[in-house]
Amino acid sequence: MIYKDAKHWLEAPHKRVLFYGMSGLGKTHLSNMLRAQGQWFHYSIDYRIGTRYMGELIADNAKAHAMQVPFLRDLLLSDSIFLGSNITFDNLTPVSTYLGKPGNPAEGGLPIAEYRQRQAEFREAEIAALNDTGHFIARAERLYGYPHFICDTGGSICEWVDGDDPDDPILTALAADCLLVQIKGDASHTKELIRRFDKAPKPMTYQAGFLASAWGEYLRENKCLEGDVNPDDFIRWTYARALAHRAPRYEAMAKWGVSVTADDVAQITDAAGFEAMIARALDARP
Repeated sequence: MIYKDAKHWLEAPHKRVLFYGMSGLGKTHLSNMLRAQGQWFHYSIDYRIGTRYMGELIADNAKAHAMQVPFLRDLLLSDSIFLGSNITFDNLTPVSTYLGKPGNPAEGGLPIAEYRQRQAEFREAEIAALNDTGHFIARAERLYGYPHFICDTGGSICEWVDGDDPDDPILTALAADCLLVQIKGDASHTKELIRRFDKAPKPMTYQAGFLASAWGEYLRENKCLEGDVNPDDFIRWTYARALAHRAPRYEAMAKWGVSVTADDVAQITDAAGFEAMIARALDARP
């Protein structure tokens, strides 16, 4: 780790951290709070994905839908209108909309083959965005003069790395530049995340093997064909399974850095409190 103990962390003139954990436990909230303090550069992996690596795919998807409307088709073909995504740190909807949900097209679903292709595109984009972390650390200091840096990752980082592999290329590169900080939830947090997801299901990214297994099991359990799947029902059915699948993968990553709880994160109101929390986590390591 780049900070060997609490003293080293607290005295470091440049503090660099990477947050990971289940979506909804406070990664982006903490990142926004630190950014607002004025000394922290906030690098959002999902924002980078949506602007640099999938921006053209997202825009082309919107144009493809617009081309089905004669009025908009004529305007697009004559270059009379421009279609693009308005992605911000607080609005990443264009990325999730592009990912979509598999199932019946009449209910807004994608054919499973197209869904798998978009999942693969996201995987490549997320890995590329993670590998850009070092570049943005240098850029934030050189160009803007920020002394401290936050890498705010998406919930799917654990799908592309192997925390049990000491030579994992992605984790090796990230740990060389940042202190990896896991935000952990407990059973009550998981229950609340499932309740919220059930109320408003959103597209997710899955490992190819996990998706294949879940898709096949869902079809068998519900005795339906691919084109008959209700998209929202499938991703609701998959969500708790996806959390269970990711939990040990997050834990395997924990040895690369430190862990804090979602409850602790919820109590942080300023940079000083954050720095003290990380110092305690460093002291608590075996």
